[in-house]
Amino acid sequence: MIQRLTEMNLPHFPLLSDKEMMQNLHAAKDGDAEARERLINCNLKLIFNLVQRFAHRGYEIEDLFQIGTIGLIKAIDKFDFTYGVKFSTYAVPMIIGEIRRFLRDDHPVKVPRSYKELVYKVNRARDELSATLGREATIGEIAINIGVDRDEIVAALEAIQSPTSIYDTLYQDDSDPIYVLDQLSNEKGPDPSWFENIALKEALDKLPEREKRVLLMRFFEDKTQSQIADILQLSQVQISRIERAALHKIRQSSQINDCSDLVDLDIKNKD
Repeated sequence: MIQRLTEMNLPHFPLLSDKEMMQNLHAAKDGDAEARERLINCNLKLIFNLVQRFAHRGYEIEDLFQIGTIGLIKAIDKFDFTYGVKFSTYAVPMIIGEIRRFLRDDHPVKVPRSYKELVYKVNRARDELSATLGREATIGEIAINIGVDRDEIVAALEAIQSPTSIYDTLYQDDSDPIYVLDQLSNEKGPDPSWFENIALKEALDKLPEREKRVLLMRFFEDKTQSQIADILQLSQVQISRIERAALHKIRQSSQINDCSDLVDLDIKNKD
């Protein structure tokens, strides 16, 4: 099972006092690899807390956490003792800057700067309103808060969305996956499957009621064999046999010419 990154499953390292932080920074500057590693490990919670600010940007928290770790390492390597500030005061903007740089540059489509700036305002307003309202803020509430037309916000949010691959999986159960490509059609011309749909309906109407019901639930209501078994109070093995028999009858029907989507599903992985 994949475990998502949470504060609970972060490695547990003790927090360093300001004095210990400075001692380890001096040691790391002198080439002490263990001190450098200690500084990284003991500041993981700081990275995690900062990453939460970017939770609604369409990226996995784990990925942003890795980017934030790069920012922390840069802060350790570049820390200047003459600044006279705590390490956290120096590290926080370094970590946030690294994450923002990644979000700005990691986009396959060139997005206007004005849209990027608007999205930044929208995300900041969303976080503030959500904290105040105790729930997720609506687009309308965000628009009023930042004084921008609702349509402009929608356009900006759509512009920064990553493109979807036609091979992305839309649905997956016990049978073959359904991809985005499978749902695309040419709206300019007539649907070539209309004849097959008519023939399929006639073939289904000729099936016994139980077989027809199983196929309707299986392929038109996207239910799994286990779910159908629970509904009909049968075993999954029985549902599988009923489904196989019904599909066999459809394939043998003289009205179906091996071009129906349902027949194409068949029982490839059930034999």
